[in-house]
Amino acid sequence: MAIRNIRKNDDPILRKVSKTVDKIDDKIKELIDDMAETMYNADGVGLAAPQVGILKRVIVIDIGGGLIELINPEILSEKGKQIDIEGCLSVPNVTGKVERPERVKVKGLDRNGEEVIIEAKGLLARAFCHEIDHLNGILFVDKLIEE
Repeated sequence: MAIRNIRKNDDPILRKVSKTVDKIDDKIKELIDDMAETMYNADGVGLAAPQVGILKRVIVIDIGGGLIELINPEILSEKGKQIDIEGCLSVPNVTGKVERPERVKVKGLDRNGEEVIIEAKGLLARAFCHEIDHLNGILFVDKLIEE
């Protein structure tokens, strides 16, 4: 495992749409491991592959309940709304209020290619939305309702 460089807000890769992972091989598993180590090293709660310069649809999240790794994640449904402060490892020293769904249902693949469906609420729902936005070239600062 290795700690990778986190791309910052003016890096053009952060504005590109990530490609679907067609094959889960050792390279993808190494990416997941490196992303987790990078996220923990930076005291983050989530990281998307574009943040380490890789345009693949891969995210890792840990809000304190253990590591979640998802390949090709997609939001199946959203309910309610919540407004809270967000920050981002790619946009250092900036925080602001962002509206997100209170609950989401997310589908993706685990590192073994098995389909996973996760129902999340609160901070975990927010983290999923934030990281999946990264896969679509969207940063939280694009959604700020108040700085």
